[in-house]
Amino acid sequence: MTITQLKYVLAVAEYKNFTLAAEKCFVTQPTLSMQIQKVEEELGIQIFDRTKKPIQLTEIGQKIVNQSKNIVNEADRIQDIVDQQKGFIGGEFRLGIIPTIMPTLLPMFLNNFIKKYPKVKLLIEELNTNDIIEKLKNGHLDAAIAATPLEEEKIKEIVLYYEPFVAYIPENHSTFNKKEIEISDLNLDEILLLQDGHCFRDGILNLCKNNNQIEKNHFQIESGSFETLIKLADEGLGTTLLPYLHTLDLSEKNKLKLKHFVEPKPAREVSLIFPKNELKIHIIEALRTTITGVIKGAIAFQNVQIISPLQKK
Repeated sequence: MTITQLKYVLAVAEYKNFTLAAEKCFVTQPTLSMQIQKVEEELGIQIFDRTKKPIQLTEIGQKIVNQSKNIVNEADRIQDIVDQQKGFIGGEFRLGIIPTIMPTLLPMFLNNFIKKYPKVKLLIEELNTNDIIEKLKNGHLDAAIAATPLEEEKIKEIVLYYEPFVAYIPENHSTFNKKEIEISDLNLDEILLLQDGHCFRDGILNLCKNNNQIEKNHFQIESGSFETLIKLADEGLGTTLLPYLHTLDLSEKNKLKLKHFVEPKPAREVSLIFPKNELKIHIIEALRTTITGVIKGAIAFQNVQIISPLQKK
């Protein structure tokens, strides 16, 4: 059997459909089916139960798939070893970034990275945390930038920075004249949040719950962007919390409405995450050094103490 045949097996196991797997592998469906049949004939077993819809792995098929993942990963590692020996940093690299980080962090490091490593072809996707985890596990991403800790057994995390929460308080609010605010000043009934599925939203909920605030089902307004939340707050519909980097591009007028927290300041942990097999680790390290280089100085509270890091979403 060949590495290519094993990749076909993995594709069918993932998509549970021969036609879709063939499309993802850029081959015809008859070609893929024939190659998988050759593997089954060579091994004398059935990897897939084709009588079920969608197609299911047999018991022995699941074991074959698990071992195939290891074999394909180790085969890919050979090229990694050669690249590192030659000092070559290049090739295709698939990077996922969560929505509350991508708009602020990506412009800070992307230009520097592509100038320094022109032979790397970055393929960047904006994805929520759950999709990132799934794609990392299935080999569809090489790395990602997300809020951590995730506590995923097969994923390694390297902390890039800690980003404080900053309150956005409209002028008519009772806490507007305070120089700094405390978590106890937060009223969960009036905080405007991102929609479900955003891990930044969960971090705020956790922060307020730790302060014995009311439950999340009392919220009336949720939005998909920080810009909308800011506009709603300006209309007197509540307050909101923003990640620190997002506040750097606000107008001077809006910056007057920002209130930092007293120490210890609540913050989220932002990390570069990747599979523990560490494929393309030389590119991952290049990303890490580039990001930490440009982020240094941008975070005003680099020694911030974390009260409640974001939880997995």
